[in-house]
Amino acid sequence: MKFLATCFKAGAQARGAALLLCLAGLIGLAPAHALQLTDDRGVSVILAQSPQRIVSLLPSLTESVCALGECQRLVGVDRYSNFPASVRSLPVVGGGLDPNIEAILALKPDVVLLAVSSRASQRLESLGVKVVALEPKRHADVQRVLQRIGQLLEIPQAQGADRLWRIIDASVSAAAQSLPPEAKNTRVYFEVSRGPYAAGESSFIGETLTRLGVKNVVPAALGPFPRLNPEFVVRANPDLIMAGNRSMLAMASYPGWGSIKAVKEQRICSFAPEESDVLVRPGPRMAEAARIMARCIVNKSGAGAE
Repeated sequence: MKFLATCFKAGAQARGAALLLCLAGLIGLAPAHALQLTDDRGVSVILAQSPQRIVSLLPSLTESVCALGECQRLVGVDRYSNFPASVRSLPVVGGGLDPNIEAILALKPDVVLLAVSSRASQRLESLGVKVVALEPKRHADVQRVLQRIGQLLEIPQAQGADRLWRIIDASVSAAAQSLPPEAKNTRVYFEVSRGPYAAGESSFIGETLTRLGVKNVVPAALGPFPRLNPEFVVRANPDLIMAGNRSMLAMASYPGWGSIKAVKEQRICSFAPEESDVLVRPGPRMAEAARIMARCIVNKSGAGAE
């Protein structure tokens, strides 16, 4: 503080070289290896060094840390983070929207990773906890978030995020190439959860379907994950329906769905919870998600074995 006061006094009296020298001194006081990045809120986050104790409140971010080979830095996760298996033994600190602040503080994290939509950011920051908000929604976002996390972990991009993204991108392309020509242009409805909430063309799931060469019956104009009137799907009359097991239970009660082509011909892929987790998380397992979708399309489009 005395140094600061001297600087300001020098600035007031000299306004020249003395002030510049003082500012240079202040810069010298900053940590030699300070790490700075801008998160998805547009907030610049400065850390004295790469964090060694990380709490993640979003499954896709948990998976990204682990995919970059730094799972051991995680000290706590949200209740939905369940992959890879090693994170299941970590302390659970609630959900992304309703985290247990006291439990997070008890873990003494260097940083907390969470979604932009989480309400916990301000509360944690007011308590002196560093927060990095990252929320992938599209394929390009997944690449960018991997790069940000790689930067946070101080992993050279060529060895970490860039290499990982090339593998993901190439694997999605390979899944598309595995589809026979007759499976292309299949009209698909993907139900994310009961409501029904669908994956539109503009969502990351919709982007994967487009890359696979099939047609999403939910247009981009409706948004990434719109809640639909069940009659919309009846009118769209998809050739194939993809849904999680829980969604399938609700589908039976949707009015008029018995007349849909996919329902009449039993062209429905009902995914187990483990597969659903892969499909609905925009993260490093997107290539696996593409393979799951491709397998469904082949088996249920009439192009492969029923």
